[in-house]
Amino acid sequence: MKSWSWVLLILLTILIKWATWYPAWVESNYSLGIYPVIAKIQRFLLGWIPLSVGDLFYAFLIFIVFFKFFRLIRAIVRKKTNRVYWVSGLQHLFFFILFIYVTFYAFWGLNYNRQGIAHQLKLEVKPYSIEDLDTLTTTILSRVNQYAALVDEHERDSFDRKRTLFSSASEAYTVANKSYPFLNYDVRSVKPSIYSYLGNYLGFQGYYNPFSGEAQVNTTIPKFLEPYVTTHEIAHQLGYAKENEANFVGYLACKAYPSNIFRYSVYFDMYNYSITEVFRRDTALARKFQLQRHPQLLKDIVEYKAFFKRYENPLQDLIMSGYGEFLKANNQPAGKRSYNEVVAWLIAYYKKYGVDAL
Repeated sequence: MKSWSWVLLILLTILIKWATWYPAWVESNYSLGIYPVIAKIQRFLLGWIPLSVGDLFYAFLIFIVFFKFFRLIRAIVRKKTNRVYWVSGLQHLFFFILFIYVTFYAFWGLNYNRQGIAHQLKLEVKPYSIEDLDTLTTTILSRVNQYAALVDEHERDSFDRKRTLFSSASEAYTVANKSYPFLNYDVRSVKPSIYSYLGNYLGFQGYYNPFSGEAQVNTTIPKFLEPYVTTHEIAHQLGYAKENEANFVGYLACKAYPSNIFRYSVYFDMYNYSITEVFRRDTALARKFQLQRHPQLLKDIVEYKAFFKRYENPLQDLIMSGYGEFLKANNQPAGKRSYNEVVAWLIAYYKKYGVDAL
């Protein structure tokens, strides 16, 4: 920890904070300039490795934290602490926090402050009425019912091979890229999370690792969720950091891909988001929609709820609460509800392109 390294980290921290105040600058210079280069290098270097390097990195960090904590407790018990010991320890801790902060935002986190997909598509995302929500949910429900009738068990079972799932998700972006040039995904790095079973208890279906550039998918979740979760995590790789944006970009990719299971997967999720918002405003209308669900959709909803019910625990609530605060600190004031905000994006989308475009 040379003095120059302190100066460099502090200057970079200030520059990063300054940049967050200028979304237009972040969009043109970072999200569409520096970041794609960083992300492609990461994916090129680590994407070919079948094991998740990012997960191993997190395991190493956790080991270091526990090791340092153990040494601290031992030093206190043996009464080997003094003023110099505490000052040195706090310096190391502060340096570590600054280093992680700068690395996180330099490698990816600045994308939280970009103009994003609404700017690229020139969408007017604004508060919506119950009539808007009714129109959206009616259309989404008709779509999910349509694909529920078309998806067969063979298509569901095809994702037992994760290579098939991940290559199909990449192809979905290749197709979407023809209509949306900014959705160019040309170096793949999508992997099963080493911590998939642990993730069920912690409450995550997938995540992006900004330190390694890998998209991680929890491959133990119900199969019909996996296509959309994978495209959501690829959206994060492409620089759409906010959860509502990643949801919407994943929607565009799944919808564009000529696959019944991909389309069923995305409309299943979009239906859940929209019906949740309907329930918040009009329970009678929500119940009317519930009576129109296809039997396969009903069956999958039962499986979906049972799966997550099985892993409910107090730690999950604590983790999700902390994650909600993390989202609020990163330009997503709705916290965990940021995921549901995709509803506003869908409404803005159909108001610009028409209901048939959904």
